[in-house]
Amino acid sequence: MAKLRVGVITSSDTCAAGSKQDGSGPALMELVEARGWEVAGYRLCADDAAALSAAIIEIADVDGADVIFTTGGTGFSPRDVAPEATMAVCDRMAPGIAEYIRAESAKVTPRAILSRGVAGLRGSTLVINVPGSVKAARESFGFVADQLEHAVEMIAGGGHA
Repeated sequence: MAKLRVGVITSSDTCAAGSKQDGSGPALMELVEARGWEVAGYRLCADDAAALSAAIIEIADVDGADVIFTTGGTGFSPRDVAPEATMAVCDRMAPGIAEYIRAESAKVTPRAILSRGVAGLRGSTLVINVPGSVKAARESFGFVADQLEHAVEMIAGGGHA
C-alpha cells in the first residue's frame, strides 16, 4: 500500500490565540513521520465547531488525507466541541476506535473515561479525535496506529483479511 497521508488538527482556544504553543499537534506529526507516513495538512483552530468542521472538510476533501487526527476539544468543557464538529461532517461513525482508545487510556489514567472523543468516516477519510495533552495524544496514536493502514485499505474497498 502507498504510504498514508495523515492530517492533524489542533483544537485549542489558547493555542489559536497565541498565548500557548501547540504541543500535541506537532507531537502527532512527529509520530506520523516516524512511521514513514506523510503529513497531508495541519490546522490550528479555536475551540469552535464551525472552524473545526471546516478544517476537517478541507484536509479531507482538498488535501486528500487518508486519516485525520484532531487533538483537543474532547472533554466536558462548554468549549470542547471536537466530537460535535466531527459528527457533523462524517457520513458514518466508527465507534470501536474511540471506544478502544478510551479503554486503553483508562489503563493509564482513570480520567480517560471523561473523553468524549469520536471517530468516523468522511467519504474515504477516517477522522479520529484524541485528547489535547501531548502525553494523551501520543498514547492514543500508539493505540490505533497499527490498524490505520488496514482501515484505509478497507475504506478503499479492500478485503477484510
